[in-house]
Amino acid sequence: MNTLNLTRRLGPLLPFLGFLLVSLTFLSLFRLSLAWMHWERVGELHVLIHILVQGLRMDAVLLAMVLVFPVSATLLLPGFIIESPSYRLIISLFLAVWGMLFALMEFATPVYISFFDSRPGRIFFEYLSYPREVGLMMVNGFLIESLLVTAATAGCVAALCLGLSRLQKSQGRWSYPIRLVSYPLVLALLVLAGRSTLGHRPINASSVAFSNDQLLNELALSSTYTLLNAVYGLKNEGDPAALYPQMSQVEVLERVRESTFVDESAFKHPDLPTLHNVAGGPKKKAKNIVILLEESMGARFIGKLGGLPLSPELDKLADEGIWFSNLYATGIRSARGIEAVITGFPPSASRSVLKLGLAQQGFYTVAQTLKEKGYKNYFIYGGESHFDNMRGFLLNNGFDAVIEEKDFTQWKYKGSWGVSDEDVFDKAHEVIEAEQQPLFALIFSSSFHSPFEFPDGRIELYDEHKSTKFNAVKYADYAIGHFFRMAKQSSYWDDTIFLVVADHDERPRGASLVPVSSYHIPGLIVGAGIEPRVYTKVSSQVDLLPTLFNLAGISARVPFIGQDIFSRPDGYPGRALMQFGNNNAYMVGDQVVIHTPGKEALQFVYKDKRLKPTSLNVPLAKDALAMALLPGLLYQNQLYRLPAK
Repeated sequence: MNTLNLTRRLGPLLPFLGFLLVSLTFLSLFRLSLAWMHWERVGELHVLIHILVQGLRMDAVLLAMVLVFPVSATLLLPGFIIESPSYRLIISLFLAVWGMLFALMEFATPVYISFFDSRPGRIFFEYLSYPREVGLMMVNGFLIESLLVTAATAGCVAALCLGLSRLQKSQGRWSYPIRLVSYPLVLALLVLAGRSTLGHRPINASSVAFSNDQLLNELALSSTYTLLNAVYGLKNEGDPAALYPQMSQVEVLERVRESTFVDESAFKHPDLPTLHNVAGGPKKKAKNIVILLEESMGARFIGKLGGLPLSPELDKLADEGIWFSNLYATGIRSARGIEAVITGFPPSASRSVLKLGLAQQGFYTVAQTLKEKGYKNYFIYGGESHFDNMRGFLLNNGFDAVIEEKDFTQWKYKGSWGVSDEDVFDKAHEVIEAEQQPLFALIFSSSFHSPFEFPDGRIELYDEHKSTKFNAVKYADYAIGHFFRMAKQSSYWDDTIFLVVADHDERPRGASLVPVSSYHIPGLIVGAGIEPRVYTKVSSQVDLLPTLFNLAGISARVPFIGQDIFSRPDGYPGRALMQFGNNNAYMVGDQVVIHTPGKEALQFVYKDKRLKPTSLNVPLAKDALAMALLPGLLYQNQLYRLPAK
């Protein structure tokens, strides 16, 4: 009887309060489950308590924002509207949709964390732009998981709808004057919950960050929050200045230019601050430049880098050219790897420039420079090149031709992501052999991608079950060997410089703000006339273009800010740039400075694949900040380009 009286007294707020309590309970229980799944990283009870308490606080923030509009409408609209069946149906649907989103995002989170070591964010909704590829990947690689997530979400939504229906039937009636009088108090409570503080600024994700492990910081959030926060963050697209401390543009440019080891006098253009002249090494004739961009082939899979014995072909090739033993990717997505390798643009918290509006025409790529030198520029890919906007970006910025899945009339194998790496390399060999003028080709592999499909009979399987990542990466390595066996017998071998490099590691791993070890990738420059050596200094993907220009003897005006490894001073330990979500890392030797949103810089020593806190070197932190701010400065002002003709 008392319970019935209470439900009557809560009046039209009853369904909202029910939804609030159920949502808070569900999100807290799932947060507890995730903490249990990753207990080796949570480790201590006080950490768990912090995650749960701050998580409850952040859930209340999200739910207050969700409920403020329907609660306001319910208290302010006339009685004949809010008591009508149509209005109650609208409210039920509104709450059911949000409940479905909460459930779907949480149930999808464990699989997502296993891939990206974070809650769903920008990468999650970017993948939604490619339903065909994602659909095939889910069906062929994660069918059981997809069915379980779907069934669990449907069950939660059905239970929620049933509960809302019962609450609406049992809710009491408030007169209009009572609703008007109560509204200011209810609104104040919602606003207070949404701000979660009486301070000047409302709470946000960085307010509850407490650890050097990014995943632990995100456990205190919900996956719906991280997703919506990533969408909201698009308003600052290309603007790291909204995330990190301030620095004058003059100082940013001075520090960045100094880091290139190019003489300041080379930066002569009055409007394009990073444009400078590079003078390539000696050459007899124009060299073809061919880049093999290997999907997800992180150092952990490369025997020559201390990884698993899955790369016998690349390990052999490593002895024939310049082998980068300490090379780091700029990000964890293919689009970021393409960005670094063909544009030399540094990473940022925004999306790759392949997808940014102001970069869709006139944005610098190596193809623009090479076209001026008489080169023809190709992009060769076994899948559909619209993925990640590769086709549009490349054709608009200097590439002459894109060869993709639809251009293959025959193939040895076709899977969810297109034709096999063998087919891609066969086509590339055919194109290079037939081309009469100097050629640049970016060849992008895809066989090492979930659901790990490749032709039978090519390799001795590492795992008994065929469709595993270890077998797929071994096949990708086999295809590299297949291509170089053809190339060495070809007419173009003596006139070509090859770069083999991964776009990124298979997935990030590590309890840190930036999992540096997950950015370690193989890199090899090989070809006739390339003197074999092992290059052990720290290097970044953005250093590959200036190094290739030196080896190919190309002199030109370019805007890239990478370091030619042959121009580095003696004793310099090398440098790498990395972006993990909103966290930016700048590594010089074993010293790593990390900038996170709304926080002061932190410095670490990278040793034994771990980051160990150390005191902050202020000049190094300023160099790191300059590099973190540079992408926004160049992108927003459209300064990363060649001069207009």
